[in-house]
Amino acid sequence: MTLFASFKRLLPLLAAIALLAAPATAQQPSSVNPTASSVKEKQLLDALKPGSTDTLSGRTTIQDPRAGNLIQPAGMEFRAFHQVTLPMIGKYAILGMLAVLALFYLLRGRIRIEGGLSDRTIVRFGGFDRFAHWTTATSFLTLALSGLNLVFGKSLLLPVIGAEAFASVTQLGKFVHNYVSFAFALGITLMFLTWVKDNFPSSLDIRWALQGGGLIGSKHPPADRFNGGQKLIFWATVLGGIALSVSGYIMMFRPIEVGVSGFQLATIVHSVTGLILFAVIVAHIYIGTLGMEGAFDAMGRGEVDLNWAKEHHGLWVDKVALKRPQDISGGRATVPAE
Repeated sequence: MTLFASFKRLLPLLAAIALLAAPATAQQPSSVNPTASSVKEKQLLDALKPGSTDTLSGRTTIQDPRAGNLIQPAGMEFRAFHQVTLPMIGKYAILGMLAVLALFYLLRGRIRIEGGLSDRTIVRFGGFDRFAHWTTATSFLTLALSGLNLVFGKSLLLPVIGAEAFASVTQLGKFVHNYVSFAFALGITLMFLTWVKDNFPSSLDIRWALQGGGLIGSKHPPADRFNGGQKLIFWATVLGGIALSVSGYIMMFRPIEVGVSGFQLATIVHSVTGLILFAVIVAHIYIGTLGMEGAFDAMGRGEVDLNWAKEHHGLWVDKVALKRPQDISGGRATVPAE
């Protein structure tokens, strides 16, 4: 009887709760359509069509509203660029340059010192010049190898070493690429500050170009410390290096601020500039090693044969001779470069 009496006391409370809950229950529909407010399949298919500019967005609790994007047509275009267009650009640029250099070597052969090696040398580049050059060169080649893996690795390296090894190599390459980029930026800065005064265009460069830069025929057009071709390499490296550094650091440090489209643009600039600059540097390496006798000594040990210097940079040698004629009049000349 005591339990029943307690239950009777609770009946008014239970009735009140039922009355309060009734309006909320009455608001619920008798049947629920799970697709009533969702994105229709036709919308998805239309957004996937080539050339579509409609971005489909949903709702998200994340503060960044861009996280709600379901389909971004520009992302599909970017994927096609990265998987198809970019490798094609790389193949044409690099293989095309190698083909041109191979043909040039077969037709022209190695450019020899016409007067032969002398018993005298002249200092072409000092220690600081070579430090700036080799810092830039070694860091760029390291960056190029890790970058080329991102472009061609899946088709060339992955089938050879397998998925697991490829993933490890690519991950390591990413870390190396990020950290070595600072050395590259430093090298570009040092090169610019050191050599910009000698790399402004002049009328001599036009004459150098009209005579084929000494690469065609046996005549060597007059040149100062840097000829027209070296100036082109300098500005391609400096401007290309700036583009690579800026776009790379945007991807590393500011991907959220620039947004998806800005990040994609930075990636395109970075990758295309890197491939073209790599092709240019391949030509530079060829001329500085196999293509021209005595050229490597300039950056290898800092001194070049005096006959080589007179043939390729006669005006520069004359300036040095006017300042210190006794150093190149006989014996071993050790004239410091300007």
